[in-house]
Amino acid sequence: MPTGSRANALGSIERSRRSAAITQGLERTPNRAILRAVGFSDADFVKPIVGVANGFSTITPCNAGLDRLAAYAQSALRGAGVMPQTFGTITVSDGIAMGTEGMKYSLVSREVIADAIETVCNAQMMDGLLAIGGCDKNMPGALIAMARLNIPAIFVYGGTIKPGRYRGEDLTVVSAFEAVGARCAGSMSDDEVGQIERRACPGKGSCGGMYTANTMSAAIEALGMALPYSSTVAAEDLTAVLGAAEAARALAAAIQHDLRPRAILTSAAFQNAIAVVMALGGSTNAVLHLLAIAHAAGVELRLQDFETMRRRVPVLCDLKPSGRYATVDLHAAGGVPQVMKLLLANGLLNGDSPTVTGRSIAENLSGVASRPPVDQRVIRPLENPVHPHGHIAVLQGSLAPDGAGLGDKVGLVTDGRFSGGSHGLVVGHVAPEAAAAGPIALVENGDTIVIDAAAQMLDLRVPHEVMASRRARWQPPGLRVTRGVLAKYARTVSSASFGAVTDL
Repeated sequence: MPTGSRANALGSIERSRRSAAITQGLERTPNRAILRAVGFSDADFVKPIVGVANGFSTITPCNAGLDRLAAYAQSALRGAGVMPQTFGTITVSDGIAMGTEGMKYSLVSREVIADAIETVCNAQMMDGLLAIGGCDKNMPGALIAMARLNIPAIFVYGGTIKPGRYRGEDLTVVSAFEAVGARCAGSMSDDEVGQIERRACPGKGSCGGMYTANTMSAAIEALGMALPYSSTVAAEDLTAVLGAAEAARALAAAIQHDLRPRAILTSAAFQNAIAVVMALGGSTNAVLHLLAIAHAAGVELRLQDFETMRRRVPVLCDLKPSGRYATVDLHAAGGVPQVMKLLLANGLLNGDSPTVTGRSIAENLSGVASRPPVDQRVIRPLENPVHPHGHIAVLQGSLAPDGAGLGDKVGLVTDGRFSGGSHGLVVGHVAPEAAAAGPIALVENGDTIVIDAAAQMLDLRVPHEVMASRRARWQPPGLRVTRGVLAKYARTVSSASFGAVTDL
């Protein structure tokens, strides 16, 4: 039944139930009694019910300001004739977990978030969903749930942190990581490290460069599942809460018009998101997450799609971690809509793709200039890009027959993932993984590995007979954890080449 019709049908269903209850000598059905206890009145039972998935927590600054946004969203939903019901979702901080056993739970948290949102919305028969998130896995987790549920939905980003300052330079959380590295190399004093650590994260919001959180918020805006300009707003600015209220009103309209996520999350929408990630110089983790969201939406998306787009789209934005500027600078320069308009004007974006606003991408961008403002340095024109091609290359070869992501300087090859703040010559998500008997399991000290980005090659230069001998001796590793969340995840998770989903 279409959602708009469902809202009207709810009234007739409740009237029938009440008549039956009165006939039986009862005045209320149990579900109405329960809902009255959380604030429903007689008039509210015929309104659409919207789940507000709130990722608020004080575990990380990314999510510490979300309660404020949730309050504004709830008020706006009520004003639009919709009944909000708020529930919590989890978050973990990669920045805190990094370098510890806790980091093993990072990607797992994406699935926990998706499963939690799906569970609540389906169990309570929600008519719509407004999800509010801040940290890395909140965004893909929420979008996976939206795609599975396919009820009208919108994502509200908690916003980015403002940069710290030290000696005339902007700081982000990665500045603290790099300071530790510099101290270990002997090029920075303990006092300097302390000064940077105290200033790197001055308030609430997600990591301030184009790391995973800001990359995924931008990708969601490009997909059409969030409002224009919402993905780069500063968490502590008034525009963040006003945007949450605007998103609530947009969701109410989407419910009225039965506009559902799978009508928005099309193949063209994912191509748009990939183009924007390339233009921004975004996190390699976007590959993993977009593959997972596409899987949930029933859209075919392949690693080769990222490589195809990399060849077409240049890096247009000079953003941290590999560039100079923070995400708040991108917002001031026109935000993601300005980047999208540049791509659209040059035939690199599908303007017909629908969005949660009820308008197409091209319609949303109609008032945006075709060239970036001349008084800023964050967004480059296409004729003068930061790099002539996208920065995330998909490599294949004898070490990674199923593919990976790539930076540009320091050699790191792993079948696991790494922080969205990583930059340099980093190759992650090598597939098949070692645990699945991939060639990376057979690498030994002294082997030669060739990384050739231009040729899209990642080769292990070991003779076939030697590899055959190693494979004959190889034994699959046993699970290090046999119970709990990690054990369940290990038994169900797919390869990174499929998005590391757990329902393949």
